[in-house]
Amino acid sequence: MERGWGGEARLLVFLVDARIAGKRRVAREMWVLAMDAPEIAASVRAGQFVNLGWTPGPLLRRPFSVYRVDDDRIEIVLKAVGAGTAQLLDMDRGDRVSCLGPLGRGFDLGAGPRSIVLVSGGLGVAPMPLAAREATALGMRVTWVHGARSREELCTESGGDEVIWATDDGSQGLAGTAVAAAPDADLVLACGPNPMLAAAADRWPDALVAVETYMGCGTGVCLGCAVPLKRGGYDRACKEGPVYRAADIDWTALPAHLPYAVTA
Repeated sequence: MERGWGGEARLLVFLVDARIAGKRRVAREMWVLAMDAPEIAASVRAGQFVNLGWTPGPLLRRPFSVYRVDDDRIEIVLKAVGAGTAQLLDMDRGDRVSCLGPLGRGFDLGAGPRSIVLVSGGLGVAPMPLAAREATALGMRVTWVHGARSREELCTESGGDEVIWATDDGSQGLAGTAVAAAPDADLVLACGPNPMLAAAADRWPDALVAVETYMGCGTGVCLGCAVPLKRGGYDRACKEGPVYRAADIDWTALPAHLPYAVTA
């Protein structure tokens, strides 16, 4: 079943019974899953995500940034971090998942910047191929800086005009963090663990960052994805985010007991 709703074309959200079309490994324990979802493929922007449900699977859907788009197909990148994602990775070509999207507010690249740096850590590669494609289409020079703990955990796929690698153990590229390895540019996008994004906020307050948080409904109803703001109060990452100006988030107020907290 497929249906769409919303007032403006760019806000349309579709519920698609999507066929799994392929799977490939891009790093140790990191996989890319392709699925047929033509309506979402035609409208998704970099930084937006889909909420997936499958049977048997977890009670709540799981959010995944859209990694790439190829004609009628979308791709996501994931690791088996729990029982739900392990079930998803065990599915075969031809199996189907319920795919809701595109959801959230993506990166606003706008017009004007001539250079852009994409800073990703670990699974933070997820929104970057689409961001690289959109930035290239706008005429920007794209530098992609990708970091991980070791060479084996670096995503083997990348894009843009220049790629800079960084690893904590120095096994590939520069030794240290992706934030430290990144050059300055007119516009900076970042995605990865929240401690990395907090470091990006210190260096580039105007950077656009895609935050990591738990999500339930993906549509702003359950309030499970609250993000503390510097001006006070909370936002819903699934609705007003997941992309924010880096300096607008109160990174120290992220719940300390959760694994995505800056202090965790």
